[in-house]
Amino acid sequence: MFCVPSTEFGAIMNITKGGLVLFSANSNSSCMELSKRIAERLGVEMGKVQVYQEPNRETRVQIQESVRGKDVFIIQTVSKDVNTTIMELLIMVYACKTSCAKSIIGVVPYFPYSKQCKMRKRGSIVSKLLASMMCKAGLTHLITMDLHQKEIQGFFNIPVDNLRASPFLLQYIQEEIPDYRNAVIVAKSPASAKRAQSFAERLRLGIAVIHGEAQDAESDMVDGRHSPPTAKYVAAIHPSLEIPMLIPKEKPPITVVGDVGGRIAIIVDDIIDDVDTFLAAAETLKERGAYKIFVMATHGLLSSDAPRLIEESAIDEVVVTNTIPHEIQKLQCPKIKTVDISMILSEAIRRIHNGESMSYLFRNIGVDD
Repeated sequence: MFCVPSTEFGAIMNITKGGLVLFSANSNSSCMELSKRIAERLGVEMGKVQVYQEPNRETRVQIQESVRGKDVFIIQTVSKDVNTTIMELLIMVYACKTSCAKSIIGVVPYFPYSKQCKMRKRGSIVSKLLASMMCKAGLTHLITMDLHQKEIQGFFNIPVDNLRASPFLLQYIQEEIPDYRNAVIVAKSPASAKRAQSFAERLRLGIAVIHGEAQDAESDMVDGRHSPPTAKYVAAIHPSLEIPMLIPKEKPPITVVGDVGGRIAIIVDDIIDDVDTFLAAAETLKERGAYKIFVMATHGLLSSDAPRLIEESAIDEVVVTNTIPHEIQKLQCPKIKTVDISMILSEAIRRIHNGESMSYLFRNIGVDD
């Protein structure tokens, strides 16, 4: 675990060279809370900028101070209107570029469209498109956190620092779950087993994996099984050509690999958005004897009716970080708790601005973390 005591960070946070400008690219005031926390930790004032929507819904950005020859850090948290959020970021980056900023570093804790990082039938890899747009606009460096797939870093031709929230979530488990030694870390699908294994090894706990019918809906879409033409079209391509067809996958019934009876179940994942799979996993774990169920995730999108569904479910607590603002969802559901990650983002900004090594923030981070 690479999280260090807050006093150590607090002691070094104000040590920054001149020429740093911190902007929030969001026109939504509720999304500026993280930016204010980072600015307080760095001991700097937020840069003066106006970001607003014209009556025709066009985004307007007006930078109100000089950025010439300075390191500009643009913090952008994703609101519900994700496309407007992207345009705000792109326009501000380009405005800083044309204003002769020395470097333009994007601080985007949750990278939007990160789930669209694989080809689906005749779709497109949207995260690659977004990466190209950011680089073209003038971004010179990106700080983000827990990318949905680490390979997304390869879509950029600029440095990308993919920070981890796991130390803060692990600290929450140790400090806020009194009987965590009686817990088991749960992967709600085989796809998230590596993350669960990482948590389990650091906490010296057991692991359980849920495998079955309701869990692999996304993998059906992304692995290309629907892409080949059907048999009748194969014959039409060439009469003598016979392409062997794969046997369709058949999902097994839901199975829990591992013992959760009489234990606290802690489900870990990177994103919690559509909560149906989490609710199904919680019901399964309750049936298998788990007496308390926690959900831990880095990014709490919590779209649609997620707060209401969580409140009515068997889940006892949902713990997410503040990479995405969710104050409204917390009012709707007291089970939702927040872990602040502004500390590591502000330290990353300080180190990049001062030209210091970033390896300190990745101590004990493995390939699979």
